[in-house]
Amino acid sequence: MKRIFLTLAILANVTMLAALVMGLQIGDPMTLGGRDPDVNRWIGNHILVGLFALTSVTMVHALLFTYFMGTGRWIEETSAAYKLPPQFHNANQKLKYGILPGIMFTFLMALGTGCCGAVADPATAASLTSWTGVSDSVLHFAMAIATWCVNLLVNFTQYFRIAGNSTIVEAVLAEVRRIRLERGLPVDDAT
Repeated sequence: MKRIFLTLAILANVTMLAALVMGLQIGDPMTLGGRDPDVNRWIGNHILVGLFALTSVTMVHALLFTYFMGTGRWIEETSAAYKLPPQFHNANQKLKYGILPGIMFTFLMALGTGCCGAVADPATAASLTSWTGVSDSVLHFAMAIATWCVNLLVNFTQYFRIAGNSTIVEAVLAEVRRIRLERGLPVDDAT
C-alpha cells in the first residue's frame, strides 16, 4: 500500500501544483473587458485542473481511509477467530482515527480554495475583500499555497501511518502463523 499511496499522493500533489502554476499564468482577467480569448482559455483550464486536483486529493484520502477500514476489519475478524489480544485492533484503530482529522482539514481547505477562486472571478458580484482586507485573487492564491503545504504535510504523516499499519498486519500474520503451527494446521509458506 505504501507504494500505491506514494504514487497517487505524488500525482495529486503535482496536479495541485499544476493548477497553482496555471493560475499564476492567467494574467489580468479584465483584459479587453473580460473578453480576451487567451485569458479566458487560461481561466477555463485553471478551473478544470483545479477541479481535477480537488478530486484527486479527495480520492487519495478516501482510498487511504478505505484501506484502514479494510485492514481494521480484517484484524478485528482475525483477532476474534484466533482469540488474539485486542492490542492489534486497538493499534489499528488509533492509526485509522489519527489520520481522519488531517483528511477532513485538507478536504475543507481544498474546498475553501475553490470557493475563494470563485470569489476571485471578476464576473461574480461576491467579494471577501471587506472581510479580509486583501484582494480576492491574493486570498485565493494564499489559500492555494496553504492547502498544498498542508496536503503535503498530511500525506507525509499518512505515509508513516501506513508503515505502522503494515507492521501491525505483519505482527497479526506472524501470530496467526504461530498459532496454526502449534495446532498442527496447514500454514501457507508465503506468510
